[in-house]
Amino acid sequence: MTTVDGVDVVGSAAEAAALTRPPLIVLDSLEAWLDTTGLGAGPIELVSLPGGHSNVTMLLRRDGLEVVLRRPPRPPLPPGAHDILREARLLQGLQSTAVPVPRIIATCASEVVMGAPFAIMEYVPGEVLGAALPPLLDAPEERRRAAEAFIDCLVGVHSVDVAAAGLDWLARPGDYLERQLRRFSGSWKISRTRRLTAMNELEHDLRASKPQHSVTTLIHGDARLGNAIFAPEPPARVAALLDWEMATLGDPLADIGYLAAAWTDRGQPDPPMFHLSPLTAAEGFPTLGQLIAYYGERSGRAVDDLGWYTAFAYWKSAVFMEGNYRRALSGGSDDPFALGFRTGVEELAQLGLAALRGR
Repeated sequence: MTTVDGVDVVGSAAEAAALTRPPLIVLDSLEAWLDTTGLGAGPIELVSLPGGHSNVTMLLRRDGLEVVLRRPPRPPLPPGAHDILREARLLQGLQSTAVPVPRIIATCASEVVMGAPFAIMEYVPGEVLGAALPPLLDAPEERRRAAEAFIDCLVGVHSVDVAAAGLDWLARPGDYLERQLRRFSGSWKISRTRRLTAMNELEHDLRASKPQHSVTTLIHGDARLGNAIFAPEPPARVAALLDWEMATLGDPLADIGYLAAAWTDRGQPDPPMFHLSPLTAAEGFPTLGQLIAYYGERSGRAVDDLGWYTAFAYWKSAVFMEGNYRRALSGGSDDPFALGFRTGVEELAQLGLAALRGR
């Protein structure tokens, strides 16, 4: 077995069978499947792509082909999580809308090829905003333009005609926020590795003060700057919005609350552990207040009270990261980011409590 940027890769199914834990990529099975599907020819070259620490996302090259391979992490997985095929189906529906997303090229529902379903999608070149500013954003005015372009993209998501896009299947009975509270509470009970008083307290307070929302739109579910690919040349614009695993029909302010939880303001004290958007403290980026006001202006929605939604985002993130931490403890992941949530989950819960009480 070899690793490609930390991803376990083996040459054959026989080699995989001899391992104590399943690999993430089996080259000969994947090559055979690509041949059958008519995608490229010859040996595969793999490169990990920057971004999240959840699903495995890799640039795949072979003669005549340059695409993105996306598959779930190694099991065990929480129920309903990391559903690559659902995400692919949603992206196919969005092809008919103005929301910029990568094109789905092929999917594989069988677990025989690599131990899990996976998708092959279009590779969209550009800049993913991580810990460092790319040359695209050298000028402060481009940083503001990038932030506003991302908000405009979210407004587009929240404006999608769900029926026309064939996304009615996302609808679920009952109140979205109540469903989310129930779902993530169940995930916490399955994934938790220890008792954390702050998590119990945060869940209790969220339930006790849940807003009565009246608007339902398509929502992304993981709305942060790092989940966008920006076109490589100015002016800054979103070339593709990525990571739709959490997308559903629900309250659009849940996306804005998540964006607020992930945003680093200028002058803010040290950002949270593993903060996902540290570069937004740089000169030129809007303050969080300006960003939220811009969303309200562009969407026409009231955004006066986002404290609950921000706390909700911290709680969901803590639940999700506890699952990643549990997988790392069991040997299912070597990602140091996941192991760091030994203390990071508690920190997220405390931030949630602070956001809720500072409403």
